[in-house]
Amino acid sequence: MIIIGEKINGAIPPVKKAIEEKNAEFIRDRAIKQTEAGADYIDICASTAPNVEVETLKWLIDIVQDAVDTPICIDSPNPLFLKEVLPFIKKPGLINSVNLEDVEGTDQDKCDIIFPLIQGTEWQVIALTCDSEHGTPQDVKTRVEITKAMVEKAAKYDITPDRIHIDPLVMALSTDNQSLLNFIDSIKQIKALYPTIKITSGLSNISFGMPLRKLINQNFMTLSIYAGMDSAIMDPLNKDIMNSIYSTEALLAKDRHCRKFSAAYRKGKIG
Repeated sequence: MIIIGEKINGAIPPVKKAIEEKNAEFIRDRAIKQTEAGADYIDICASTAPNVEVETLKWLIDIVQDAVDTPICIDSPNPLFLKEVLPFIKKPGLINSVNLEDVEGTDQDKCDIIFPLIQGTEWQVIALTCDSEHGTPQDVKTRVEITKAMVEKAAKYDITPDRIHIDPLVMALSTDNQSLLNFIDSIKQIKALYPTIKITSGLSNISFGMPLRKLINQNFMTLSIYAGMDSAIMDPLNKDIMNSIYSTEALLAKDRHCRKFSAAYRKGKIG
C-alpha cells in the first residue's frame, strides 16, 4: 500500500494556524512524524485564498524538503498553481490532481495543463473520475469511461498507466448505501482494462456524516485493499488504519513471510 500522508493541509485548523503564523517548526514536525510512521509521500495542500496559495505552497515545500527526503504529493485544485510551484520541487513525486473538468479562463481541462509538464519525467499523477459534463458520477460506467479518456490523453504525452493513480471518488456511505460496492466494482473494471494502473482514494470520504468514522475508514481500507486499491491519502499516525494495512497485506500474501508486518511491529508503527 502506498501511503500518502495527509497531515499538512491548510484545511486542518492547527495547520491553518501554523500557516498564518508562519510556524515552520510545526510543519517540519508533521513532515518528520509522517515519514517516520511510514508515509511514502507527504501531501502538501495550502487551502488558502487564491492570491496567496502559490506563495504558501512554496513556503511549505521548502520546509518539507529541508526536513525529509520523502517525495512530495503537491496538492491544489488549481492546475495553474501546480504549474507554478512544480519547478521548486527537487525530485519527482505525485501531483494531486487532474480530471476532465474545464479550467476557468482557458479552453483546456486539467489534464491538458498538467500532462505536458510531466512528459519525459518520473512524476506520477492522481486522476479523479469527474468531468465538466457529469460532475462527480455515482455510476460505475461513467467512472470507467472518464478513466479511459484520461488514460488515452495521457498516452499522447507518453504517460503510461503505471504512473496514474485513478481515484474513482468514493461517495459518502451516509448518502449512498451502495458506495463501497460501486467503488469496488470501479476498481475491478478499471484494473481489467489497465492492469498496471494504480487505484487511490481519499480514505475518510467514505465515512462523512457517519458516527464512528474511524471504524468505517478502517474496514473500508481492508475491503478496498482486497479489491485492489494501491494507495490512499490518509493519516499515517493513525495506528488503527496502519494495523489494517499491514495485517491485510500479510493475510493476502502481499507481504513475503510477513516481514513488513513484523518490522512495523518492532518499530512501533503498528500495535
